[in-house]
Amino acid sequence: MQSPMAFSPHLFVDQEVRSLLVRLRMIKPFALRESMVPAAALRPAILRQIDSFLAESRNRLQRMIGEYLQWLHSFDGQAAAPESAFRQFVTLRMLFNRVVYEQDIFADVLTQRSSHVIGVHLAGLDALARDALRINGDFYLLPGMVCYLDRGHGAAIRRVSTPMPGGGVSPVALIKIPRERMISSGVASSLVHEVGHQGAALLHLAESARSSIIEMRQADPTGVWEYWSSCLGEILSDLWAVAKVGITASIGLIGVVTLPRSLVFRINPAGPHPVPWIRVLLSIHFGRVLFPHPQWDRLEREWLSYYPTTGLPGKVVDDLHNMVDSIPEFTELLIHHRPTSLGGRMIREVLVSTGMQPEELMSHFRRWQEDRSQLGQVRPCIAFAVLGQARYHGLLRPETESSLLGQALSAWALQHFQDPIADCDAVQSAIRPPHQPLKPTATGRR
Repeated sequence: MQSPMAFSPHLFVDQEVRSLLVRLRMIKPFALRESMVPAAALRPAILRQIDSFLAESRNRLQRMIGEYLQWLHSFDGQAAAPESAFRQFVTLRMLFNRVVYEQDIFADVLTQRSSHVIGVHLAGLDALARDALRINGDFYLLPGMVCYLDRGHGAAIRRVSTPMPGGGVSPVALIKIPRERMISSGVASSLVHEVGHQGAALLHLAESARSSIIEMRQADPTGVWEYWSSCLGEILSDLWAVAKVGITASIGLIGVVTLPRSLVFRINPAGPHPVPWIRVLLSIHFGRVLFPHPQWDRLEREWLSYYPTTGLPGKVVDDLHNMVDSIPEFTELLIHHRPTSLGGRMIREVLVSTGMQPEELMSHFRRWQEDRSQLGQVRPCIAFAVLGQARYHGLLRPETESSLLGQALSAWALQHFQDPIADCDAVQSAIRPPHQPLKPTATGRR
């Protein structure tokens, strides 16, 4: 019988590091361990991107562990002070936890695809995300867009090419949808807003628009334009949402910011979001300018009746009124802005699609009342815009809306599964990073 080895600090570290390596090798690619119906599954190109990214993180860590073990058993390693060897082990262990966290991020996303009904609906929301990211002109490749559900009040996005815990960058865009937004047309407001963050980043819209309001900031004694500049990222995403799904975006936003009165009027100069009361008025004015119709004045009156400014401190009222007064000029500046990334075209030219005027949307709805199967045959953004339009006018009950959307999401998921060229952008973006803008073209759509 072998006698037990005497304990030594280096032996303990050696065992712990080898344990990290064993656990790391137990992690298998998602392609080998996730089951779901084909319509709910991620496209093969997107799944390959995710698995390749995660494999690269694991391989990088394995190399670091191997190099550390080689050093630990070398003459220098054996002669090193225990504190020095242990400090390097702690660094490896922290990196191991970050790599495992990356696995968990994607595991949470993919496991939901195996859930009955929910998995297919998420694939349908992927289709909405892709449609919302398409603009008028070939200005970028569409990255992989993957939706998932989670707790929380608002949606969020981890944009493509943003840093991940293990040191790499995200190979796809991950969009978190709050469970309380499923399933109604309000989900489009949250989702398309997050897609707007991705689109604005691909086109560098915030940086470009911010530079265009420098003169306004310098000549403004009220500080309003400085405030617009600080909130520009969120405002551009709200503009993106209104341009893509019309009044659905504004009424969905109202649903998100329906909060206690103190929060609705809270002005936080350091925060990324405009004060909720003003944010809704901005969204409404975007719609008023892009899709003229009396409905926007009516919606504005309704919002103001929910949260009147009576009783607020005078300074707050003055600040809010200064913001309101500048909204028309600020809106004109944004929608007519011509960033370099768009080759001289205006933001409104590339965001707004045909068929989005309120009367056109209502015409769609009247036809769908006779044949509801048409809903799943149109672009997802148009479908959500139509349903939100009809619901605002009291022509669609929430129960019917939920049923219609469930059918449409399933139809879009199946269409995408059956599309033989649906992987094209995902494959190309894996070869050339999607944040590299394409050469602008004068015409055409992706």
